Amino acid sequence: MKITNDTISWQGYEYTHHEKSSDWFWALGIVALSSAITAIIFKNILFALLLLIGAFTVALFAAKRPHLIHFEITRRGVTIDDALYPFSTLESFWIDEDEHGHHSLILKSQRLIMPYVVIPLDESVQFEDIRNILLIKLEEEEMQEPTSHKIFEFFGF
Repeated sequence: MKITNDTISWQGYEYTHHEKSSDWFWALGIVALSSAITAIIFKNILFALLLLIGAFTVALFAAKRPHLIHFEITRRGVTIDDALYPFSTLESFWIDEDEHGHHSLILKSQRLIMPYVVIPLDESVQFEDIRNILLIKLEEEEMQEPTSHKIFEFFGF
């Protein structure tokens, strides 16, 4: 973590990688194939194709390693790699701790498509410094990590 004037920057992985065993991929394939066969029996070939393409996409994503991302909080806003989230588009923030002791910064956005931005924080990040800088521009509001994120984490994504 690097702190200069009103800027905090750090690096972290986009998500926690959970290694998938070959049994996991076999289970995904069996479930996808049996569901596709069931869809074909009910004469819904398009749905069968959608299931197979979806399972293939999930398998590709499961095998992918997370990228190291550069995070930065400046006077203008929050930057994640090359994407800037200006403070004018953000409503509030919260630093959350899950049941495993992992911390994350949750930003509530005004966007309809992506209302929450969840940024993982590691032990090298000073939470109080982040909180003090964000309090200048944003309101602190208690929030929970979105349910969709928790579901993905439950399945190992």
